[in-house]
Amino acid sequence: MQARSAGVTTNDPSRLRARPNAKPGGELSAGLRPLGRSPRRDGLLYVPAGYRPDRPAPLVVLLHGAGGSAHHGIALLRELADAAGLLLLAPDSRHSSWDIISDDAYGPDVAFLDGALEQLFGSAAVDPARIAIGGFSDGASYALSLGLTNGDLFTHVIAFSPGFMAPAEQRGRPRIFISHGAQDQVLRIDPCSRRLAPLIRVAGYDLRYQEFEGPHAVPPEIARDALRWFLPEAG
Repeated sequence: MQARSAGVTTNDPSRLRARPNAKPGGELSAGLRPLGRSPRRDGLLYVPAGYRPDRPAPLVVLLHGAGGSAHHGIALLRELADAAGLLLLAPDSRHSSWDIISDDAYGPDVAFLDGALEQLFGSAAVDPARIAIGGFSDGASYALSLGLTNGDLFTHVIAFSPGFMAPAEQRGRPRIFISHGAQDQVLRIDPCSRRLAPLIRVAGYDLRYQEFEGPHAVPPEIARDALRWFLPEAG
């Protein structure tokens, strides 16, 4: 009988209940696969080469931008995942963007992600001390919002060019990485990251803030910097 992870008991729609399982019961082979949770908008899981069930792996949940998909989300770090031994989970939003953005309320995207995490925790050995949520653009805004709300699950938050944050409340003290292009014409840096960074620091979070000369994008070197920040041992 497969043991279930010890999760959070609450009806709060902003809360993720799934938690890593000390004794996961499944077997995973390396590679990219669909989550298999929805026939229309689903998501992807990437298991790195060399994954071992007896060695809990770090995990990053990756969130795409508005109008994107799990393929866009997972592309942020996929090329770096094998070398770092990193599990990547990239859900699709239920609609064109994330619920707090499109519906002004938490709900279906939190529930879908919670189910995907419960499924993953039931089959994969995940290190509870190294769980990050990250994303780009609207996905970065949602990562900040959901990550601070669920800081008792996520140890790190990675936000590439966020526009805002709207946590339901603050739990835990996840470490935060924000990057933003100084020439961004989609989400301009002054009203976005340059406004958010001081608020995050005043709230007592450990923040790594990085600006770069460029547009609304995630340059490869920024993705590498974020991964080195999350996993210093990966080099």
